[in-house]
Amino acid sequence: MKKHWEVLVVDDEPVMRESLAAWLAEDGYSVDTAESGREAIAKAAVKDYAIYFVDLKMPPGIDGIETMMEVRRLHPDASVIIMTAYATVDTAITAMKEGAQEYIVKPCNPEEISLLVGRIIKVKNLQRENLILRKKLTKHYSFHDIVSKNPRMVEIFELIKDVASLKSTVLIQGASGTGKELVARAIHFSGDRAARPFVAVSCAALAESLLESELFGHERGAFTGAVERKRGKFELAEGGTLFLDEIGDISAKLQVDLLRVLQERTFFRVGGNEELRVDVRVIAATRVNLEEAVAAGSFRDDLFYRLNVITIQLPALRERREDIPLLARSFVERLAHELGKEAGEISEGAMRLLVDNEWPGNVRELENAVERALVTSKGHVLDEDDFAFLRRDGGRGNGWSPPDNLSLDEIEKQVIVATLNRTRGNVKEAAAALGIDRSTLYDRMKRYGMNRVNV
Repeated sequence: MKKHWEVLVVDDEPVMRESLAAWLAEDGYSVDTAESGREAIAKAAVKDYAIYFVDLKMPPGIDGIETMMEVRRLHPDASVIIMTAYATVDTAITAMKEGAQEYIVKPCNPEEISLLVGRIIKVKNLQRENLILRKKLTKHYSFHDIVSKNPRMVEIFELIKDVASLKSTVLIQGASGTGKELVARAIHFSGDRAARPFVAVSCAALAESLLESELFGHERGAFTGAVERKRGKFELAEGGTLFLDEIGDISAKLQVDLLRVLQERTFFRVGGNEELRVDVRVIAATRVNLEEAVAAGSFRDDLFYRLNVITIQLPALRERREDIPLLARSFVERLAHELGKEAGEISEGAMRLLVDNEWPGNVRELENAVERALVTSKGHVLDEDDFAFLRRDGGRGNGWSPPDNLSLDEIEKQVIVATLNRTRGNVKEAAAALGIDRSTLYDRMKRYGMNRVNV
């Protein structure tokens, strides 16, 4: 029952060390011992003990407080109990401040030890059960990295399964940050083309000439700088899926070229004479209303009809608020690991704040908010103070006005420079503070000729 919980007893006095280990073993725990702080740290480096009993004074070498700090650096969830024969208020305060779960005075009472360990193990069992249940819940509501229990999203999951193995073009519509690429990947990896390439292109990120070369490739000498033949994304996606993000931003000429590929399944490289045939499924995505663009004359109606064979309309995050706790917890679990942070929970008050927020940037904004909170958080639980920037950002429109005589680009540049200076050039932290992706921040820095050194 309790044997899977392992305990380490650290004490330089053999009698105390062995007697405490014997008491714990009688209660059914698996017990190891160490006679010094350094030996304890070495053992903790290869095994994750649930509880550590650590003597405060262990000459020579590092003392109990230092041992505890090193153990908690290796295992943030470890429970450390400091033991000492020289109890004072100051040492107790120091031990608890540095992370000790309990502070006991020697000689130890076996019954008190049993009660203390039993209480800690009970909490750990509850935490473990909660974690298992939360993972099961997330898995239950997860579909190819998309997490949702919203009825409209569940319908989309079923539609993805139905169309995954078809050759028909799919048009995914939704506001920025709603997860259009995730849906495109889910379609690809649910179907017959899963073993073939999935190639994504952002149509909004490149000028017309660059995007044309990116999509169709070019021959050597086709333009200045074309020193060798380059295969385009259509060729690279052969047999698989080509995802065209922000299709509504492509030029009139590229609309014609794309229409030809969709109709004929053939194209020419830029500067080339050889007609190439491809077997590629196209999935397009847009944040703009293409029907309105067609009515306005900025988007070809025949291309729209070619793209609009199967349509998936993604709801905004504010329309699926029941998903916010699921998404927030999944982001905390992944990002805390990536950032090397201890935080693993979100307090009830903080979760209410997240659920009540409007999220104009949708799921991507929520992810950035969680990352920003993790970067600045000092504790194991993210609370309302860690998300206080959501309140400040939300009220900014009433009391803030932009500086006079500055363009939008110049204002953006100044904000980025100030944020990078504040984070000492840490791009990940700056991106989290700005509420944007790191790749977006790198793009902005490149646009304004910035790097982490000269900001």
